[in-house]
Amino acid sequence: MARILAFLISFIVILYGVWPYYGLYRLDQALSEPDAAAIAPFVDLPAIQAHYQQRLGAGVAQIIPESDRGKVPMLDWLADGLRQLGDKALTQVISIDLVRGILREAAVRSTDKRPAYFLAGIDYAFFTSWNGFEVRLGESPDATRVLMRRDGLDWRITDITQASTEVTAPREPGATQE
Repeated sequence: MARILAFLISFIVILYGVWPYYGLYRLDQALSEPDAAAIAPFVDLPAIQAHYQQRLGAGVAQIIPESDRGKVPMLDWLADGLRQLGDKALTQVISIDLVRGILREAAVRSTDKRPAYFLAGIDYAFFTSWNGFEVRLGESPDATRVLMRRDGLDWRITDITQASTEVTAPREPGATQE
């Protein structure tokens, strides 16, 4: 009986360990589909938007430090306006199409294989906690980090960070950088 119990526990642990990698495989398949909506089950869009809003707020705080708040009413008004505009813009700009573009672009940058596919670009993928998983596309410092959280029976993307977009919202896919 102890052997059976040990076998079952080992099987469950191995299954749990393989689970997010299977999710990455399914995400790779969805990214190859022509319709961007194919990745929607793998993306927690409100969580991604919230993380970008936090980074945008940190950017505003760097421009207008909290130590200056209250001293100059015009700076307070400007900081509040920037936050409100940023929040509204992020909810409109960060979409499934944009997430798909970011993931595809990261895969192209991180692998020499053509056509570039998501799994080929992965440099690192491992658990950050029992319900957190990090994927790194490319090598540091230019790596794109994709954070995933377990949501029910699926693993969903909750944040994407790029070295060039730590504080600001991501640019549109295909846009030229000046």
